[in-house]
Amino acid sequence: MPSLPVPVVLVHGWKSHPGIWNRLTPQLNKTDIPAWIFDYTSLDGASMEEIAGALGAFIATRREEEDYTGSIDVVCHSIGSCVARYLFEVTDGRTRNERVRQLIAIGPPNNGSSLAELFCDPVIGPAITGRLCGTFIPRNFDPAADVIVQACRPGSATMAALRMKGIRPDIRYRILCAENITHNPSFFPCFEGKTCELQPGGRWRMTYAGDGIVPRTDSVLPGADMEILPSDPAALEKDAGQYCHLQLPRA
Repeated sequence: MPSLPVPVVLVHGWKSHPGIWNRLTPQLNKTDIPAWIFDYTSLDGASMEEIAGALGAFIATRREEEDYTGSIDVVCHSIGSCVARYLFEVTDGRTRNERVRQLIAIGPPNNGSSLAELFCDPVIGPAITGRLCGTFIPRNFDPAADVIVQACRPGSATMAALRMKGIRPDIRYRILCAENITHNPSFFPCFEGKTCELQPGGRWRMTYAGDGIVPRTDSVLPGADMEILPSDPAALEKDAGQYCHLQLPRA
């Protein structure tokens, strides 16, 4: 008897929405792979722990609706990866009640977000937010009042909890990152094709080794497989913008 397709749970990122998966879901449908789309846009102001709890409840509900008890795959974008990791590693890390075959993270800030930290810098922050206003962040954005931004700062208690728990040995982790390997400024025009990268000691620099929002150093996770996109540099000359952070799930 052929095995049933493994459902894929899709988790969007911060200030994003399920529409980011509009190119992936048709591909899943073509192969009869169930797509369980988690939407937490209504949880604005909720903590990472609360959103992770909502994700757990969502998965439990879908399992009951589908009468499915097998493994799941999870595909996340950006901070959605932190939400999923918090559920599986911190909340469920000891009991491992949730059966997860693999977790695919697209542009994840696994080590905390350089941008989240820079947003809160009293000197650099206003210039950074000014460049991204209306593109990546909403107008009148206040990082000090944003619970998720604070949770994703590298020195936060949330990120410390993820570091302490570490990845689960029963889950295969795959990370997909983009880099502007041809130094094309149209890759992410807000930063002339570069990405802000926080360095040790609180220093920062602009690098092409990122997707415009998340530098590669933010994404590296020991024990996880990593793939850099695009595999063919010519793709950046054809349409560089499709590989930036905002469009990467659609690439």
